[in-house]
Amino acid sequence: MKTTENNLSSLESIRIITEMISRTKATIRQGSFHLLFWGWLIVFCSLAEFFLYRFSAWEHPYYIWFLTIPGVFVSLIYGFTKGRKSRFRTYADRLYMWTWMAFLFTAITLFVLLSGKMQNVIPFILMLAGLPTFLSGIIVRFRPLITGGVIFWVMAIVSNYTGIMFEPLIMALAVISGYLIPGYLIKRKAEHEEL
Repeated sequence: MKTTENNLSSLESIRIITEMISRTKATIRQGSFHLLFWGWLIVFCSLAEFFLYRFSAWEHPYYIWFLTIPGVFVSLIYGFTKGRKSRFRTYADRLYMWTWMAFLFTAITLFVLLSGKMQNVIPFILMLAGLPTFLSGIIVRFRPLITGGVIFWVMAIVSNYTGIMFEPLIMALAVISGYLIPGYLIKRKAEHEEL
């Protein structure tokens, strides 16, 4: 009797561990969507802002960043629908999600506080983006994300000294290094693990 109970609990434990590993892989895959989606959206907005500064007479080229508002909804809907499909939520899943939600809330607060001075916001956004990127790398144990977070912090300092016109180029470079490269590496890693 005890042997049967031990076998069942051992088999049950293996099943639970296997499901948790699968869930962690799904979280990492979901993270790659967000990194790639936001990476490409921010690179587009950054380059558009630079070209509007450089080649147009528009007074407020930073208005291009209003395109990120629908991006927030796309990201939240995607995360919500993928999160509902999973049966298990680990502590790491919740920590990962709330790290990025805290970034969103902090960025919104920053935009409200700097509403009259939006042309000076890029160094602050880069500084803030470093934190969830760095922490996400720690949570999912992925070194390119940790490095990406550090790159965001370095680029925040660099952008502070480049002048407003070149800040969008620094932002694009930081996002390519901090979101897109790690995002594609995560996606590739997840695809290889499925084989």
